[in-house]
Amino acid sequence: MAAGRVPDGTGPTRFRERFLQGEAVDQGVRPSILGSWQRCRSLGLSPDQSDLPFHEDFEADGRIVRAAVPVLDRLQSLFSGSQVNISVADADGTVLLRRFGEESLAHRLPAIQRVPGFVFAEQHAGTNGIGLALAERQLIRVYGAEHFAERSQANACVALPVRDPLSGRIEGVLCFGYPRGFENPALGDVIRRAARAMERRLLGQSSARERALLRAYLATDAQTAAAGGRGGRATAGGALDLPAGDRAVLMEKAAELISHAQRAAVDVHLPGGRRVTLVSRPMTSASGVEGVAIEAVLPGLSPAEPLVVPGREAELPGLPAEPPAVAAAVSRLARLAVAPGAGSVAPGAGSVAPGAGSVALAAPDGGGADGDGVTAHGPDGVANGSPGPQPPARELVLLGEPQVGAYALAARRRLELLSEASARIGTTLDVRRTAEELAETAVPRLADYVTVDLPDAVLRGEEAADPVGDLCRTVVHGIRDDLPFTPVGKRPGFGPTAPQRRSLTSGQAVLEPDLTSAAGWLAQDPEYAGQLLAHVHSLIAVPLVARGVVLGVVSFYRAQEPVPFGDDDRSLAQELAGRAALSIDNARRYTHERAMVLALQRRLLPHGLPEQETVEVAHRYLPAEADVGGDWYDVIPLSGARTGLLVGDVVGHGMLSAATMGRLRTAARSFAELDFPPDEVLVHLDNLVGRLDREDPDGEGAGIIGATCLYVIYDPTAQRCVMARAGHPPPALVRPDGKVVYPDLPAGPPLGLGGLPFDAVEVDLPEDSQLVLFTDGLIEDRHRDVDVVLDQLRGTLAHHPERTPEDTCQAILDAVAPAHPCDDIALLVARTHALDPGRIATWELPADPALVGDVRASALRRLADWGLDEAAFAAELILSELVTNAIRHGAGPIRVRLLYERTLICEVSDSSNTAPHLRRAASTDEGGRGLFLVAQLSRTWGTRYLPQGKAIWAECGLDGV
Repeated sequence: MAAGRVPDGTGPTRFRERFLQGEAVDQGVRPSILGSWQRCRSLGLSPDQSDLPFHEDFEADGRIVRAAVPVLDRLQSLFSGSQVNISVADADGTVLLRRFGEESLAHRLPAIQRVPGFVFAEQHAGTNGIGLALAERQLIRVYGAEHFAERSQANACVALPVRDPLSGRIEGVLCFGYPRGFENPALGDVIRRAARAMERRLLGQSSARERALLRAYLATDAQTAAAGGRGGRATAGGALDLPAGDRAVLMEKAAELISHAQRAAVDVHLPGGRRVTLVSRPMTSASGVEGVAIEAVLPGLSPAEPLVVPGREAELPGLPAEPPAVAAAVSRLARLAVAPGAGSVAPGAGSVAPGAGSVALAAPDGGGADGDGVTAHGPDGVANGSPGPQPPARELVLLGEPQVGAYALAARRRLELLSEASARIGTTLDVRRTAEELAETAVPRLADYVTVDLPDAVLRGEEAADPVGDLCRTVVHGIRDDLPFTPVGKRPGFGPTAPQRRSLTSGQAVLEPDLTSAAGWLAQDPEYAGQLLAHVHSLIAVPLVARGVVLGVVSFYRAQEPVPFGDDDRSLAQELAGRAALSIDNARRYTHERAMVLALQRRLLPHGLPEQETVEVAHRYLPAEADVGGDWYDVIPLSGARTGLLVGDVVGHGMLSAATMGRLRTAARSFAELDFPPDEVLVHLDNLVGRLDREDPDGEGAGIIGATCLYVIYDPTAQRCVMARAGHPPPALVRPDGKVVYPDLPAGPPLGLGGLPFDAVEVDLPEDSQLVLFTDGLIEDRHRDVDVVLDQLRGTLAHHPERTPEDTCQAILDAVAPAHPCDDIALLVARTHALDPGRIATWELPADPALVGDVRASALRRLADWGLDEAAFAAELILSELVTNAIRHGAGPIRVRLLYERTLICEVSDSSNTAPHLRRAASTDEGGRGLFLVAQLSRTWGTRYLPQGKAIWAECGLDGV
């Protein structure tokens, strides 16, 4: 069965019955109707209930009634002969007027459907047109069985709230009721036009009140002038002949004075040191309309001069005959500015025109400052109740009722809040911080307390699969910190009738002006709601939705402000939430992308450091706050017990930089494991980066790749290191005595420029020295000088030679790293250890095959001394083959070296640059099996080129030793 109205107009009868029996009907009923049913059930209403509250003392001649009577007369004529009944209720749901298309209905219908005074608010009458229009605050339709009460099952209705055009406040509800078979789509257009007509008449009532105030103002002033009093006025060169910006300042202050409804004088300071004094004069018309006139005090004019303002004459329509003096003044009034939104007072009257010049006006003589520049005056311009000098002339600036001025001031402040929100919300790409900015912007300008609830998935940068059930309290912000809101990090647990749950389901803001009567809010947790009601009284719940993705819900609470939230507040809250939702979604998307890049980055970095004894290493990697870059580090075991230390940085941020970093790190490790010296490794990397640029699919250098790199090789047998860099910061070297130096290492060009050389430098590195390698994110920051940071790093490292590499890493990050890094930081700290000379055995011999046996015998004795008898067999064969090859195919002298570290390393070097190649010998070959045996007996083997010659090495495992 389809949701809403069925073809015969009966409504979803089966679904209502199922709901009343306690079954779930979420998919079969319109959300507004289902929400109303749930509220009715939580209130304990019965569908069989037939009695309603009745108010005999309702206001039968109020504003809404006066505005509605002519409109209802026309509607009655329009529906003449039909069974349509027309009713108007006030903002509390009390019916004030009724009309019937067929007169006989007034006698046939029960009293609650024909007699004014019955209350149809939802909490009393259940789901019905008037009650639901007040609850939803918009046009609604209720069909047949969608009514909660049994008595209304045969009827349908359409209802629309009627608002005051000035305040936006709901003044009442216009409702059409009719038999369920009378349904006509045109009824929606008819009720909208009728409601607009009523609203225009409400505005006309306000205009009439303004005209009454104007009449009283002019009459009072004319009487004062006729009596020779202080009723003078300024000419066209008065306070209103100012530049547009200055006039806007005066008008805003005047509207604020009207909203305060107090007698006062305020000095308004304008640019250029100028000052204008505004005086507010409370007044009451003959008909009892209370208002305020705001005048600008003008010096240098005779008080007896009449109000003469250029402009075409205009008649004020609808005013009774005035005294001649007043009529003459009214006919020449063309520059009167009425409070914003109050409607036109004098058709054809000119608006305030920008003046060409500016005037500097002083406060009235004898006026004493009170507080922040407000001067208190008594009646007729007498300051502090004492006679004073003749005051300057005055010019009328603004006239209006306090309520109208308050509405205008509130509207202006709403615009200011929206403008401020554009600048304050979304300053970062952090989801949580953006939610906090939303709350900070709304408090206290819109609400006293704001809570923001986001799913855990959104905080991680993902889309929430269940945005309602996965909600987590993310922000609680307000004018006080001791309210019993669900704390941050906990789940709020909104029930199915809670305003927040309803807003998430409907995608619209939900307004609860009075929480004491909000059944859905009270029903979710009566104990919690009771505690909170001691502090707050009004709520707006707004879903955070951006690009079709539900991101969470924000709740605005009002506590101190006696006026509850209204529709204007709901619109403002929805606008704030909409802007914040876009910023939160941008932050969520960024968080998601950053998490992916960071995961890729960490996946491409080393997961663990290789085991070796000659270097003790610690490392850190800190991604940038804004975006992940392409920094990397590596520790590479090399032949001869040496260790390679590598730090690099790919220019740029994001996925491309991270991917490029992975390619360069892999290539750099491969080049290093080929035993190339540091400068040659950089040459190969430079060629690779250039090739990546040429292969860039964007073409024409759109995605130019650049990188820097520092490569250090430490040799524990000589306690020396060789290093070279390509546009990278030099390392810091901490000597065993605590002295810190930055080696004089040629900078070299960044990788990718091509064709430029790299220079390597050798540096002595005594045991227990520390090498500190880092990327530029550690020392370069737009708020700090690089030299100052390097001195700070030197001070952090000095005089702490006993510190472990782990402690050194942490000390550097605590003292030197920026608090909010804008670039990645890769840090590598290595403490060096020398290889015990007792674990090094070296022999030099000429190229004589007869000496091979002597070398084998010496090597076996040394292995026995080291306790490596089980490795002797493999080592003897390896040495025999390597020495024989060097004698046959190389050139003397020949040098044999054994290194005992974690493994046993056998090295044979000669002065020839020719390298052997492993090949598989055929069964008929007499030779060619030497290197094959070496490869089988060792864990790994290779060739390392020396400044003079080469070294063939093989590494034997000691697992069984």
